[in-house]
Amino acid sequence: MPSLFVLTAADTDRAVILRRGPSKWFHVIGWDTHRDVFEHGAWIKGRIYEPACDLSPDGRLLVAFISKHSAYQFKSSYTHAWTAVSRVPWLQAVALWPQGTTYYGGGRWDGPRSLVARFNPADVHPQHPADGLEVRPSRCTTPSDAPIHTGGDLLPDADWSGRDQRGGVIFTRGGRLYRLEQDEERLIADFTDLTPDPQPAPEWAGRPLS
Repeated sequence: MPSLFVLTAADTDRAVILRRGPSKWFHVIGWDTHRDVFEHGAWIKGRIYEPACDLSPDGRLLVAFISKHSAYQFKSSYTHAWTAVSRVPWLQAVALWPQGTTYYGGGRWDGPRSLVARFNPADVHPQHPADGLEVRPSRCTTPSDAPIHTGGDLLPDADWSGRDQRGGVIFTRGGRLYRLEQDEERLIADFTDLTPDPQPAPEWAGRPLS
């Protein structure tokens, strides 16, 4: 059964859904939370660490902590784990930091192009510099102490729960997305039947931010 994790934008009616399923696949879905319109984007066979990810306040950029355990990734300069900034709903990196470990990745946005990192910003990949971004380390004692997202606790039987930009309760269960309206569950979208369909990112997704 797939699971859904939602990241909402602070300043606009946008969100991104990280769908896991089958277990080795993740899918990125953009969501207009006002009109309930969805945009399907990247599929990746690997692992996205949802709590360490974040959506920029304007809903345009995703910072994601990803691992992909393959022989090529272990031998490449990207390593088998990395943090990347990409345009929603794609994973085409406009900035990337090789991690080499599945600890201390990801970050939190505190502005449209301002990122607080759970890693060393100086370790940016030379082919994916952070041009157009302000990236600084967390002030926490160790990078791993920097804030991460949780699955929410508004509804104990939900896979994830939280609030949209208007304060309404939204939640996921078994690959489906719901709203709670007057104590009634309303189904917004059913993503249970999706199958992996990786497609190249469009040209605009890879344009430098600067």
